[in-house]
Amino acid sequence: MIALMQKKWPTVTETEVDGRMVEVAVRVSLRARNYRLSLPHAGGPVLTVPNHGRWQEAQAFLNRQRNWLAARLERAAKPVSFKRGAVIPLRGVDHRIVATGKVRGRVEVLEVDGELTLQVPGEVAHRARRLTDWLKTEAQTDLEKRVAVHARRLGVTYTSVSMRSQATRWGSCSATGRLNFNWRLIMAPSFVLDYVAAHEVAHLVEMNHSDAFWNTVAKTLPSMNRGRSWLKTHGRQLMVYGIEEQ
Repeated sequence: MIALMQKKWPTVTETEVDGRMVEVAVRVSLRARNYRLSLPHAGGPVLTVPNHGRWQEAQAFLNRQRNWLAARLERAAKPVSFKRGAVIPLRGVDHRIVATGKVRGRVEVLEVDGELTLQVPGEVAHRARRLTDWLKTEAQTDLEKRVAVHARRLGVTYTSVSMRSQATRWGSCSATGRLNFNWRLIMAPSFVLDYVAAHEVAHLVEMNHSDAFWNTVAKTLPSMNRGRSWLKTHGRQLMVYGIEEQ
């Protein structure tokens, strides 16, 4: 039997949007039935194509979606770097970054003239990293607490809880019980962090997104839809904090 040659797709293409060329990543999906254009939480647009499709059809689809893409790119969240004077959320509440002028010390939360601030020490070149490290530590503490609660409720065990800087994911769960979370969850309201913790712990029971999985999430967190909906609405903005402007 002669094996059929596997179709080759490009990994990236370009399309013109408002007079400028925009790079679009191309992803081939064995499960996709139609062409789909999306704009993830961070990064550029992605064109998903079914394995059985044709490149000419994919290009024609992309051309038809240029107005849609132009509108989405216009509304896309802009990077917010961790520099003095910037306002960033902590557990869903805005705080202004203030440079203490001290070389040493730790980040502190203080109210100054009625405004919540993050007092950050260190030289200018290291200030953003120091704040990021502090936020990761805060996220680690909060997530460890909520993971322990949901693991106890569902009767499961896990091996570790780690912080990551994923560009498009809020969390992940391995078959060995390792739970990874995006540290930017510490910026969201606490009920959002709690939802993601419950979501990943539920994967220790169901390693899929079946009805049984969602029932498991609801079992440990009946209000799961509140956090899930918040992420769908505000997740893109959350992902750009701490990204340096180009």
